[in-house]
Amino acid sequence: MRSKSTGIVRYTLDPANPPRLTPKQEARLLKMTDADIDYSDIPSQAGKQWTRPGALIPAENKQQITLRLDADVLSFFKKTGRRYQSRINAALREYVNAQKSAGYEG
Repeated sequence: MRSKSTGIVRYTLDPANPPRLTPKQEARLLKMTDADIDYSDIPSQAGKQWTRPGALIPAENKQQITLRLDADVLSFFKKTGRRYQSRINAALREYVNAQKSAGYEG
């Protein structure tokens, strides 16, 4: 049975192998100035203040310790990018909250 086409085309970009520009596209890009950039499809940011999403726990509440983790666990979190230690902390916090919900106060 033939599936119905939705008309949606999906592309994936491999950062290690970006698409090549044609010589014509490259020449046009090199001639472009900041004033030539079309920002009409971007919502206005006037009056908006950007904040960096951070942990809900203040930094002064943190303690530096030495912790031994399995190599595969550490590798997994490191592959998720910068701030992997914060993600490890968030995973441990989820565990603590689950234990507290189950009635264990340790």
